[in-house]
Amino acid sequence: MPSIPAAERGFVGCARHWHRARPIEHPSTHSLRIAIDASTSVSALLRVPDDAWAGYVFAHGAGAGMAHGFMTSFADGLAERGIASLRYQFPYMEQGSKRADVPKVAHAAVRAAVADATQRMPGLPLFAGGKSFGGRMTSQAHALSPLPGLRGLVFVGFPLHPAGKPADERAAHLFGIECPMLFLQGTRDELAALDLLQPLVQRLGQERATLALFDDADHAFHVRARSGRSDAQTLAEMLDVTAGWAREHSCNAPGRSGTKRP
Repeated sequence: MPSIPAAERGFVGCARHWHRARPIEHPSTHSLRIAIDASTSVSALLRVPDDAWAGYVFAHGAGAGMAHGFMTSFADGLAERGIASLRYQFPYMEQGSKRADVPKVAHAAVRAAVADATQRMPGLPLFAGGKSFGGRMTSQAHALSPLPGLRGLVFVGFPLHPAGKPADERAAHLFGIECPMLFLQGTRDELAALDLLQPLVQRLGQERATLALFDDADHAFHVRARSGRSDAQTLAEMLDVTAGWAREHSCNAPGRSGTKRP
Protein backbone atom coordinates (compact mmCIF):
# COMPACT_ATOMS: atom_id res chain seq x y z
CA MET A 1 0.00 0.00 0.00
CA PRO A 2 1.58 3.32 -1.02
CA SER A 3 2.48 6.10 1.36
CA ILE A 4 0.73 9.48 1.12
CA PRO A 5 1.56 10.87 -2.34
CA ALA A 6 3.96 13.80 -2.20
CA ALA A 7 1.60 15.70 -4.46
CA GLU A 8 -1.03 15.73 -1.76
CA ARG A 9 1.07 16.24 1.37
CA GLY A 10 0.62 19.99 1.09
CA PHE A 11 -2.79 19.63 2.70
CA VAL A 12 -1.14 18.59 5.96
CA GLY A 13 0.31 22.09 6.20
CA CYS A 14 -3.22 23.44 6.17
CA ALA A 15 -3.50 22.38 9.80
CA ARG A 16 -1.14 25.16 10.84
CA HIS A 17 -3.74 27.69 9.81
CA TRP A 18 -7.17 26.07 10.18
CA HIS A 19 -6.62 24.26 13.48
CA ARG A 20 -5.91 27.45 15.42
CA ALA A 21 -9.66 27.78 15.86
CA ARG A 22 -11.00 24.42 14.78
CA PRO A 23 -14.69 24.77 13.92
CA ILE A 24 -17.25 22.76 15.87
CA GLU A 25 -19.57 20.71 13.71
CA HIS A 26 -22.91 22.42 13.16
CA PRO A 27 -25.80 20.83 15.12
CA SER A 28 -27.53 19.93 11.86
CA THR A 29 -24.55 17.83 10.74
CA HIS A 30 -25.39 14.13 11.00
CA SER A 31 -22.91 11.30 11.48
CA LEU A 32 -23.48 8.14 9.46
CA ARG A 33 -21.71 5.21 7.88
CA ILE A 34 -21.30 4.28 4.25
CA ALA A 35 -20.83 0.67 3.18
CA ILE A 36 -18.17 0.27 0.51
CA ASP A 37 -18.46 -3.50 0.28
CA ALA A 38 -19.61 -6.40 2.41
CA SER A 39 -16.67 -6.05 4.81
CA THR A 40 -15.76 -2.36 4.66
CA SER A 41 -17.60 0.74 5.78
CA VAL A 42 -16.47 4.28 6.54
CA SER A 43 -17.81 7.15 8.60
CA ALA A 44 -19.34 10.21 6.97
CA LEU A 45 -20.84 13.59 7.81
CA LEU A 46 -24.01 14.83 6.15
CA ARG A 47 -25.35 18.36 6.26
CA VAL A 48 -28.46 19.33 4.31
CA PRO A 49 -29.67 22.90 4.90
CA ASP A 50 -33.40 23.57 4.76
CA ASP A 51 -32.98 25.65 1.61
CA ALA A 52 -30.71 23.18 -0.19
CA TRP A 53 -30.77 23.44 -4.00
CA ALA A 54 -27.67 21.34 -4.77
CA GLY A 55 -25.40 18.77 -3.15
CA TYR A 56 -21.65 18.20 -3.06
CA VAL A 57 -19.85 14.94 -2.25
CA PHE A 58 -16.67 16.23 -0.60
CA ALA A 59 -13.63 13.95 -0.30
CA HIS A 60 -10.75 14.85 2.01
CA GLY A 61 -7.08 15.32 1.17
CA ALA A 62 -4.38 12.74 1.76
CA GLY A 63 -3.06 14.04 5.06
CA ALA A 64 -6.20 15.01 6.98
CA GLY A 65 -9.68 13.56 7.27
CA MET A 66 -13.21 14.80 6.79
CA ALA A 67 -13.37 16.59 10.18
CA HIS A 68 -10.32 18.77 9.50
CA GLY A 69 -10.98 22.44 10.15
CA PHE A 70 -10.78 23.39 6.48
CA MET A 71 -13.22 20.65 5.50
CA THR A 72 -15.66 21.70 8.21
CA SER A 73 -15.42 25.38 7.31
CA PHE A 74 -15.94 24.63 3.63
CA ALA A 75 -18.99 22.46 4.36
CA ASP A 76 -20.44 25.15 6.64
CA GLY A 77 -19.92 27.78 3.96
CA LEU A 78 -21.64 25.63 1.38
CA ALA A 79 -24.63 25.19 3.70
CA GLU A 80 -24.88 28.96 4.13
CA ARG A 81 -25.17 29.16 0.34
CA GLY A 82 -27.83 26.45 0.08
CA ILE A 83 -25.56 23.56 -0.89
CA ALA A 84 -25.77 20.28 0.99
CA SER A 85 -22.60 18.26 1.55
CA LEU A 86 -21.56 14.72 2.28
CA ARG A 87 -18.04 14.32 3.65
CA TYR A 88 -16.59 10.86 4.10
CA GLN A 89 -13.41 9.05 5.06
CA PHE A 90 -11.28 6.98 2.74
CA PRO A 91 -10.66 3.53 4.27
CA TYR A 92 -7.03 4.23 5.19
CA MET A 93 -8.03 7.38 7.09
CA GLU A 94 -10.83 5.47 8.83
CA GLN A 95 -8.24 2.92 9.98
CA GLY A 96 -5.82 5.60 11.19
CA SER A 97 -3.19 4.68 8.63
CA LYS A 98 -0.78 7.18 7.09
CA ARG A 99 -0.59 5.16 3.89
CA ALA A 100 -3.11 6.24 1.29
CA ASP A 101 -5.39 3.69 -0.32
CA VAL A 102 -4.45 2.30 -3.71
CA PRO A 103 -6.59 3.87 -6.47
CA LYS A 104 -8.89 0.85 -6.77
CA VAL A 105 -9.86 1.10 -3.11
CA ALA A 106 -10.17 4.90 -3.19
CA HIS A 107 -12.34 4.74 -6.31
CA ALA A 108 -14.67 2.26 -4.62
CA ALA A 109 -15.06 4.66 -1.70
CA VAL A 110 -15.88 7.50 -4.09
CA ARG A 111 -18.55 5.43 -5.83
CA ALA A 112 -20.10 4.34 -2.56
CA ALA A 113 -20.23 7.93 -1.29
CA VAL A 114 -21.81 9.29 -4.47
CA ALA A 115 -24.38 6.48 -4.47
CA ASP A 116 -25.19 7.23 -0.83
CA ALA A 117 -25.52 10.96 -1.51
CA THR A 118 -27.88 10.26 -4.40
CA GLN A 119 -30.23 8.47 -1.99
CA ARG A 120 -29.93 11.03 0.80
CA MET A 121 -30.30 14.09 -1.44
CA PRO A 122 -33.11 13.08 -3.80
CA GLY A 123 -33.95 15.65 -6.41
CA LEU A 124 -30.86 17.79 -5.79
CA PRO A 125 -28.35 18.40 -8.60
CA LEU A 126 -25.27 16.53 -7.40
CA PHE A 127 -21.62 17.51 -7.71
CA ALA A 128 -18.54 15.72 -6.42
CA GLY A 129 -14.83 16.27 -5.91
CA GLY A 130 -12.66 17.15 -3.00
CA LYS A 131 -9.51 18.60 -1.54
CA SER A 132 -6.35 17.65 -3.42
CA PHE A 133 -6.06 13.81 -3.29
CA GLY A 134 -9.82 13.49 -2.79
CA GLY A 135 -10.58 15.48 -5.91
CA ARG A 136 -8.09 13.51 -7.97
CA MET A 137 -9.49 10.16 -6.81
CA THR A 138 -13.01 11.37 -7.64
CA SER A 139 -12.06 12.44 -11.16
CA GLN A 140 -10.17 9.19 -11.77
CA ALA A 141 -13.20 7.17 -10.69
CA HIS A 142 -15.48 9.25 -12.92
CA ALA A 143 -13.11 8.92 -15.89
CA LEU A 144 -13.03 5.13 -15.55
CA SER A 145 -16.82 4.85 -15.35
CA PRO A 146 -19.09 7.91 -15.05
CA LEU A 147 -20.62 8.42 -11.62
CA PRO A 148 -24.41 8.23 -12.16
CA GLY A 149 -26.29 11.51 -12.13
CA LEU A 150 -23.27 13.72 -11.51
CA ARG A 151 -23.63 17.30 -12.79
CA GLY A 152 -19.98 18.26 -12.44
CA LEU A 153 -16.70 18.04 -10.54
CA VAL A 154 -15.30 20.62 -8.14
CA PHE A 155 -11.57 20.42 -7.37
CA VAL A 156 -10.43 22.22 -4.23
CA GLY A 157 -6.76 22.45 -5.13
CA PHE A 158 -6.13 19.90 -7.90
CA PRO A 159 -2.71 18.23 -7.31
CA LEU A 160 -1.29 18.43 -10.82
CA HIS A 161 2.20 17.31 -9.85
CA PRO A 162 4.50 16.74 -6.85
CA ALA A 163 6.03 19.86 -5.35
CA GLY A 164 9.13 20.89 -7.28
CA LYS A 165 8.45 18.41 -10.10
CA PRO A 166 6.21 20.24 -12.60
CA ALA A 167 4.41 17.96 -15.06
CA ASP A 168 0.84 17.43 -16.23
CA GLU A 169 0.63 13.67 -16.79
CA ARG A 170 -1.61 13.31 -13.74
CA ALA A 171 -4.31 15.24 -15.57
CA ALA A 172 -4.42 13.00 -18.65
CA HIS A 173 -7.57 11.25 -17.43
CA LEU A 174 -9.47 14.56 -17.33
CA PHE A 175 -9.74 14.53 -21.12
CA GLY A 176 -11.96 11.46 -20.83
CA ILE A 177 -14.46 13.33 -18.65
CA GLU A 178 -17.42 15.01 -20.31
CA CYS A 179 -19.08 16.76 -17.36
CA PRO A 180 -18.18 20.34 -16.35
CA MET A 181 -15.20 20.81 -14.03
CA LEU A 182 -14.33 23.67 -11.69
CA PHE A 183 -10.74 24.14 -10.54
CA LEU A 184 -10.28 26.23 -7.38
CA GLN A 185 -6.56 26.99 -7.24
CA GLY A 186 -4.22 29.31 -5.37
CA THR A 187 -1.71 31.32 -7.38
CA ARG A 188 1.07 30.02 -5.08
CA ASP A 189 -0.01 26.38 -5.21
CA GLU A 190 3.25 24.43 -5.29
CA LEU A 191 1.42 21.37 -6.62
CA ALA A 192 -0.06 23.10 -9.68
CA ALA A 193 2.29 25.32 -11.65
CA LEU A 194 0.19 27.93 -13.44
CA ASP A 195 2.24 27.69 -16.63
CA LEU A 196 1.02 24.09 -16.84
CA LEU A 197 -2.43 24.38 -15.30
CA GLN A 198 -3.72 27.29 -17.36
CA PRO A 199 -2.87 25.70 -20.76
CA LEU A 200 -4.37 22.43 -19.49
CA VAL A 201 -7.68 24.11 -18.69
CA GLN A 202 -7.63 25.83 -22.09
CA ARG A 203 -7.14 22.47 -23.82
CA LEU A 204 -10.06 21.01 -21.88
CA GLY A 205 -12.18 23.81 -23.32
CA GLN A 206 -14.30 26.52 -21.74
CA GLU A 207 -17.49 24.46 -22.03
CA ARG A 208 -15.92 21.76 -19.89
CA ALA A 209 -13.41 23.44 -17.56
CA THR A 210 -13.40 26.61 -15.46
CA LEU A 211 -10.34 27.84 -13.57
CA ALA A 212 -10.80 30.17 -10.58
CA LEU A 213 -7.56 31.58 -9.19
CA PHE A 214 -7.14 33.00 -5.69
CA ASP A 215 -4.38 35.54 -5.23
CA ASP A 216 -1.44 34.55 -3.02
CA ALA A 217 -3.10 31.32 -1.82
CA ASP A 218 -0.97 28.19 -1.55
CA HIS A 219 -2.10 24.57 -1.79
CA ALA A 220 -3.70 24.83 1.66
CA PHE A 221 -5.37 28.10 0.58
CA HIS A 222 -3.33 30.03 3.11
CA VAL A 223 -2.40 33.59 2.16
CA ARG A 224 0.49 35.58 3.58
CA ALA A 225 -0.17 38.54 5.87
CA ARG A 226 1.69 40.85 3.50
CA SER A 227 -0.88 40.08 0.80
CA GLY A 228 -3.42 42.23 2.61
CA ARG A 229 -5.87 39.33 2.49
CA SER A 230 -6.91 36.66 4.99
CA ASP A 231 -7.57 32.93 4.86
CA ALA A 232 -11.21 33.61 5.77
CA GLN A 233 -11.59 36.06 2.90
CA THR A 234 -10.09 33.56 0.49
CA LEU A 235 -12.42 30.82 1.73
CA ALA A 236 -15.47 33.07 1.29
CA GLU A 237 -14.41 33.87 -2.27
CA MET A 238 -13.94 30.17 -3.04
CA LEU A 239 -17.40 29.39 -1.72
CA ASP A 240 -19.00 32.21 -3.70
CA VAL A 241 -17.35 30.99 -6.89
CA THR A 242 -18.43 27.41 -6.19
CA ALA A 243 -22.04 28.43 -5.58
CA GLY A 244 -22.15 30.61 -8.68
CA TRP A 245 -20.66 27.90 -10.88
CA ALA A 246 -23.01 25.27 -9.43
CA ARG A 247 -25.99 27.50 -10.23
CA GLU A 248 -24.91 27.61 -13.86
CA HIS A 249 -24.98 23.82 -13.97
CA SER A 250 -28.13 23.17 -11.93
CA CYS A 251 -31.38 23.39 -13.85
CA ASN A 252 -33.48 23.88 -10.70
CA ALA A 253 -31.20 26.23 -8.77
CA PRO A 254 -32.57 29.64 -7.76
CA GLY A 255 -31.17 32.86 -9.14
CA ARG A 256 -29.18 31.43 -12.03
CA SER A 257 -26.27 33.72 -12.68
CA GLY A 258 -22.74 33.88 -13.99
CA THR A 259 -19.87 32.49 -11.96
CA LYS A 260 -18.68 34.93 -9.35
CA ARG A 261 -15.04 35.83 -9.47
CA PRO A 262 -12.99 37.03 -6.52
